[in-house]
Amino acid sequence: MLFRLLRLILILALVVSAPPSFEAMAQALGQGAAGLVTDQQKVIQGLTAKTDDLEKKLQQDGEDDASLVDIRLQMEDLSRSALTSALAFRSRLTDINNRIEVLGPPPAAGQPQEPDIVTGERQALASEKAEINAVVASAQNLSIRISGLIDKIGNMRSALFRNLLTKRYVLSDALSPQVFSDARDEFGNFYKAVSSWLSFAIKFKFQAILAATFVALGLALVLLVGGRRLFGRVFEADPSNEDPSYLSRLSVAFWSTLLPTLAVAAFLGSTIFFFNYYNVLRGDIGLFLNALATVIGVVFCVNRLTNAALEPRLPNWRLIPVETGPARWLVRLTTAMAVVISFNTFLSIVNDKMGSPLSLTIARSFVATIIVGVILILMAMLRPFKARDGSWRPWPAWLRYTSLGLGLFTIIAALLGYIGLALFVSLQVVVTGTALITAYIGFLSAQAIGEEGAFANTSVGRWLSANSSYEDTALDQLGLVVSIAINLMIVLVFLPLILLMWGFQPGDIEAWAYKLATGINIGSVTISVTGILSGIVVFVIGYFLTRWFQGWLDGSVMARGKVDTGVRNSIRLAVGYAGVALAALVGISAAGIDLSSLALVAGALSLGIGFGLQNVVSNFVSGLILLAERPFKVGDWIVAGDVSGTVKKISVRATEIETFQRQSVILPNSNLINNAVGNWTHRNKLGRIDIKVGVAYGSDVKQVHAVLLDIARSHPLVLKNPEPFVLFSNFGPAALEFEIRVFLADVMNGNIVQNDVRFTVLEKFDDQHIEIPSTPRAVVEAKKHQAWPTDDDKIEADFVEQEEAKAQAEAESKKLPKPRKSKKPDPD
Repeated sequence: MLFRLLRLILILALVVSAPPSFEAMAQALGQGAAGLVTDQQKVIQGLTAKTDDLEKKLQQDGEDDASLVDIRLQMEDLSRSALTSALAFRSRLTDINNRIEVLGPPPAAGQPQEPDIVTGERQALASEKAEINAVVASAQNLSIRISGLIDKIGNMRSALFRNLLTKRYVLSDALSPQVFSDARDEFGNFYKAVSSWLSFAIKFKFQAILAATFVALGLALVLLVGGRRLFGRVFEADPSNEDPSYLSRLSVAFWSTLLPTLAVAAFLGSTIFFFNYYNVLRGDIGLFLNALATVIGVVFCVNRLTNAALEPRLPNWRLIPVETGPARWLVRLTTAMAVVISFNTFLSIVNDKMGSPLSLTIARSFVATIIVGVILILMAMLRPFKARDGSWRPWPAWLRYTSLGLGLFTIIAALLGYIGLALFVSLQVVVTGTALITAYIGFLSAQAIGEEGAFANTSVGRWLSANSSYEDTALDQLGLVVSIAINLMIVLVFLPLILLMWGFQPGDIEAWAYKLATGINIGSVTISVTGILSGIVVFVIGYFLTRWFQGWLDGSVMARGKVDTGVRNSIRLAVGYAGVALAALVGISAAGIDLSSLALVAGALSLGIGFGLQNVVSNFVSGLILLAERPFKVGDWIVAGDVSGTVKKISVRATEIETFQRQSVILPNSNLINNAVGNWTHRNKLGRIDIKVGVAYGSDVKQVHAVLLDIARSHPLVLKNPEPFVLFSNFGPAALEFEIRVFLADVMNGNIVQNDVRFTVLEKFDDQHIEIPSTPRAVVEAKKHQAWPTDDDKIEADFVEQEEAKAQAEAESKKLPKPRKSKKPDPD
């Protein structure tokens, strides 16, 4: 009775205290949600204000491609921020929907009214959900607006590019005498600007200039000298090598172009960086210096590439088999074309900054494009090859006509007033052509290094072979890795460079790299390079941790515990499969792949398993049963049908058995589960062997029995218990048959014991004069046949010779005079 009273009091207390706690909790949640809504409203308002400012800037700077790219990048950041703001309510909306589902629908008309606290909570949740939906809708609308502005920027950039290529200029004003006076004035203004900056820098920034220059020079020297030390002979052509391999020529051409160019680029880039760091440069001088560094880098790279590919001084190292004279002319013409295009680019930046007249810009671009067109025509007309008869031969038809066509197109476009198009073609011929040729040489070099045995013949491969324990196979695999690394480096270096030359801005490449890293949406699937790499790294780490744990568990724990070898193998395999499976699952999750989306694939696989993979699944399940039940283990001697041997490995699909002839037999696990398998060493290695012996009729069988039993007992490997036994087994057709039956502690020694016992039986029977009969065999004399002639030609020749001798003898006998018949004497 007392317990019932206490329980009633407790229930009343809970009922009384429940409404205030519910109200307090709802109030706290409402305050937290209200604060989140307020914060996100402020964030969206700030993003909207920034979007308005960028839209105004878009209307002002619509003619500048670089400014448009910068605006697009900022808008993409705003779009991501808006989506992040919308996603901030995801967890709260989930909680609200779950709570509303728990409360259930409101009671219909005619049903009992629900408590006021439930109605109030439902109304509060609905109001909060409406506020959150309004904020999420604002964020989504802002994201849609930003996406429309980004599309508008793309259309504006496309229009600018088309206008650049298709705009036609009037050449009459550009080629007037006024251009020369404008050029003279422009040069004077440029000289004043540079001289005034030099005076200021020498007076007030001389130490900073020296420090920046020496640091940049030191960085370039470290890169250059380190590259020479690292790459050795692949950096420079060896004049003493009269017949270099194709791989050596490719490597020298590629690295002797890339490494010095990188050293010069490092020097120029670090110089400008330190100049800016020490506030040495003004705004206009900084633009001029950046342009000048670009000019120097392009000209140097083109000159290095042509010298490396053509090698005017070393004919044996040329990639293109041209003669020495044409090779020198090709280097000069290519370098001159690079100088013209680069100098024109530098002057364009100077003209833009100095506010030069349009006629001067048109005249400068016109002259540059005409010069480039003439150089291309001269290169096409060059005859670089010499035939065997001493005549000069031109380029291949496709290359000659391509160069000639580009030169004529550039000149004609410039004469028609399409200066932008002509200048664009000229620039792509020089810069893009140089980049593509260098990248192509790099790809060829990587392909040659990746061939079988090629890396071992390089200087690096020979050094590794001499100073390390790498074998030819390891060096060949290392060559494949080096080949892949070179290809990847070429793509990462030259692809952005080519994109920049084709009018794309650094912001474009940055945006693409960000999308590639964060994820590319293809339908409902998101592919993220970063996620994929993270998943691969996680899987590799999990795989090696599994292998390490397997080795530690087997070598440290189970080995010290004297665990049976078969048990150790089963545990090691189970741990390995479980670890790899777990690493794969974690890697897939780290890659951002939703495992729930694999349900459809799993269903399709199950259908395929039901039809086409029955044997595979049967063997897999049988392997798991073998590892769990352990009817045999590694090291056991088993007999499975016609196969008898030692178990070497048990996997989930098949079992490897090594026969006594050292033949490896792979048996599917389902055969070992479904069929009878004999195991000589299942629980222990104790086993019995039988040795059959036959003696002649008339022998003393008691004596034979005693001798055989003594032989069996005297062998050191025969067990005393169970005791050896000799069985008089049968009266055979030619002998009295006995069997020696002995037990061994290790049945694997059966052949040794059988061999020893048989030798001993022969010795003892010989001493005791016990005969072992043998079955008589009929003696059949082999009939000797006349040997078949071995040389038919010789016999035929002898026969012909004999026939000729007979004919000659007959002829001579006919020539002899016939004896006259003697006349009978006349009778007297």
